[in-house]
Amino acid sequence: MALRERYGDEKPVTRGWAGCLAVVGGFLAGAVVWMAGAGPGVRGALEGERDYSLLYVELPLLLFGMPALALGVWALVTGVLRVREGVAALVMVAVLALAAWAGLEWLDVRTAPFRPGARW
Repeated sequence: MALRERYGDEKPVTRGWAGCLAVVGGFLAGAVVWMAGAGPGVRGALEGERDYSLLYVELPLLLFGMPALALGVWALVTGVLRVREGVAALVMVAVLALAAWAGLEWLDVRTAPFRPGARW
């Protein structure tokens, strides 16, 4: 009862859980994008040539950037715009899907020389 009076909200606890789920979803999206996109560069090309910058640049960027993006979108949509949590979840999923697509496109360009049939 004290929480409802303090925050003036009907469901103050669900925002915390939903924010945590946003971070976990962002982390999983970043991990999946990195594993799917960076594979050819990490495994190596025909002569064993590898790009280790995929490990120390793109991996932390995706693993920490995607959850930060998800949490930022969640906080912006629920806190500033004050929309319902269902709508905020849809917006967050759409932003994560767009960021995942952008990450895959970026990794596609970065690993192009390591894929078979790539021409220089």
